[in-house]
Amino acid sequence: MSNHDTDALAQKYDEIITETREIMIRKNHDYGDSWREMRIPSITDQILVKVRRIQQLEGLAAKGEKSKVAEGRLSEYRDILNYCVFAIIKLREQGIEE
Repeated sequence: MSNHDTDALAQKYDEIITETREIMIRKNHDYGDSWREMRIPSITDQILVKVRRIQQLEGLAAKGEKSKVAEGRLSEYRDILNYCVFAIIKLREQGIEE
């Protein structure tokens, strides 16, 4: 991968991280820091629920059908990203630095 490709990838990565962070801030404003009360296995379960939703949405798309809910795959992926960050925060708070 050339430096140009790496730079372009890094820029896209940063844009996605920024967008996802902004969504997290808005959701925390509306819903509070409910993730703080969750145990790591509960966060893992939430990630798995999101993965299952993505699979269901992809199944609908493969059949040429549309979802009847407003949130789509991108929203689910962003939620997974945020849950992963929350899990890392909680692991670090527990002193786990693998």
